[in-house]
Order: sequence, then C-alpha cells, then structure tokens
Amino acid sequence: METWPIGVFASVDAGLGVGWNVISELKVPTIQLHAPHRDNRTAETAESLRAQLGELGVRCTAIFGGFEGESYADIPTVVKTIGLVPAETRQSRLQEMCEISDFAKQLGCDTVALHLGFVPEDSSDEGYAEIVEVTRKLCDHCSDNHQYLHLETGQETAEGLLEFIQQVKRENLKINFDPANMILYGSGEPIDALKKVAKHVRSIHCKDATWSDQPGKTWGAEVPLGEGAVDIRKYLQTLKEIGYTGPLTIEREIPQDPERQKQEISHAIELLNKLKGELLD
Repeated sequence: METWPIGVFASVDAGLGVGWNVISELKVPTIQLHAPHRDNRTAETAESLRAQLGELGVRCTAIFGGFEGESYADIPTVVKTIGLVPAETRQSRLQEMCEISDFAKQLGCDTVALHLGFVPEDSSDEGYAEIVEVTRKLCDHCSDNHQYLHLETGQETAEGLLEFIQQVKRENLKINFDPANMILYGSGEPIDALKKVAKHVRSIHCKDATWSDQPGKTWGAEVPLGEGAVDIRKYLQTLKEIGYTGPLTIEREIPQDPERQKQEISHAIELLNKLKGELLD
C-alpha cells in the first residue's frame, strides 16, 4: 500500500469538509468522512456511498462523529458543548456514536473518530472516571464491529492524553493527530506532542494555524497549509521518524466559501506531494 496517500476531510450533508462532488475533482485516493445526519445513516445510504467511492477509486479511512448542539464559537463554549464530556448529553451521544460505528461497519470502514471534548488534565478531578467509563463503552462497541476509535487531539496536552488512554485501557483506542489543534487550543507544541504520543497515532490531519496571543484562553487562527506555525516539512519528517505511513488527510473547513476552500486544498495537495517526493526518496 502507498505510503502517505493524500486525503481530504469530506461531508455528504453536514456542511463540514469538502462536498462530495469535489472529491472526484481533487483526485485524492482517500477521505475521512463526517458522519451523515441520522436520517441518512441507513444501510441504503452506506451501500450507495460505498458504490460511489468504488467508482471513484477512493478509500474511506475514518468516519467522524459530531452532534447537534456542538459549538466551536470560543474555547469556553467548546468546554460546555463538545463531545462526550458534557454530562447532560453524554448518554444520548454515546448512543449516536454507537449508531455511527454501525454505519461505518456497513460502509466497510474500520475506524470511527471524534472530538471527545475537554478531558480534565488531572485524573482525580470530578467527572473524570465517568468520561473514562463512557469511552470504554464506545471502544467496546467499536471492538464488536472490529473497529478502532480515534480521539482527535487538541483539547488535551500530550501528557494528559497519554494518561487518559492509559486509564481507559482499551487496545482499540488510538489518536487522530491534528497539529493545528494543539496551536489553536494552546495545548502544546505540535511536533513535541507528536513525538510523545507517537505509539498511539493511527491517523492524522494536515492542517495549519497561528498561535493566539493568549494561548488556551482565546482561539488561535486556522490558516492555509504551509502558512502557519506547524512547520509542515518538520511535521512530515517527524511522521516519517515515528514510522507513520498512513493517509495525509487535509482538513480545511471553509463551508461559507467553497471555491476558496477547494483552491486552498488544491494548493495543500501540491505542497504535500512536493514534500512527499523530497522526504520519501
């Protein structure tokens, strides 16, 4: 299998990632797919998408879950609304993630992923044990479907994420590493973090960002690949050093400007192919 096949984050109906029609235009061999809305998560939809991907010669490498009521308006809002951490929505969202896992199985995809939410850094904090327990339940459901569960980086430091994985104690719990999120959330230098969590990394995003002037309190800014603080060449060099050979999945969400989104993703594909040529020779 090809080392570092290019991928994009795509969507059928949720408005996140590139539209379905753009996948064929970009001519990428892999995608990560934002899970369709519940009404569209049917066996018929899965079969149809599977056939379309087959015709395009595209492999779906992960299905990402997301929920009604989530908001990335600012960091305090993320704390309150994202993932399986908020207690009041935890059980209904666990049920929905199990449904997404079942849909991924129908699609023939062995990986489910999500933003879990803000997990406390200290494992003795109130609510930590409950977050561990709900993650175990989701891991076990995914395991029954012969799937991995990937946690996207961002909210936790590398040390906090390692501690959480150790607490969950599930072999199918892995990491989707997003270097830009470490910068956007102010949770750590991405290259150092990647080295620390390397053994758990099973998928990655190629995304770039600049630091906030108040890291951890206000957002950094997402920018086109190669124009931020990630240092994409060093990022790929580090991926090579840790033995990562999977897809390089570009995430660039500008749903309000699809033409600009497509142009920036096309530029990112060119940049990654150039760096691949230089680093893999």
